[in-house]
Amino acid sequence: MIRIAEEKDCERLLELIQELAVYEKAPEEVTVTLEEFKDAGFGLNPAWTAFVYEENNVIHGFALFYIRYSTWKGCRLYLEDFIVTEKQRGRGIGKALFERVIQEAKEKGYQGMVWQVLDWNEPALNFYRKYAAETESGWLNASLSRDQILSL
Repeated sequence: MIRIAEEKDCERLLELIQELAVYEKAPEEVTVTLEEFKDAGFGLNPAWTAFVYEENNVIHGFALFYIRYSTWKGCRLYLEDFIVTEKQRGRGIGKALFERVIQEAKEKGYQGMVWQVLDWNEPALNFYRKYAAETESGWLNASLSRDQILSL
């Protein structure tokens, strides 16, 4: 069953986020606390929404997204994290979640849907190719950490 995430799901979502970080070879990069995560999704100014795939009261995957504004394109859905736990892959859960996010973008009239994928993640790249997704070259990710911002 696919449904909208609820605050009570946050602990499980963070477990899956940690699993994704391990897969992406960056487990130390997950620094958000459970309280911060809950507040960002369910506080006064929610920053994200997610669909979860739940079976027998266990969440096996989720797709977390938010709306980003492009001065060139308008409102676009940004898929921040998309994971199906390793033991449940190959059952169509990822396809169902991804297509539910596409449906959300259609229903809300967004001007597109964007996400990032690591260039070495062939299973993910192959999955997205089935949807004729385009990957861009020439753009580099840039960021400032909280500590960097505070030091400026």
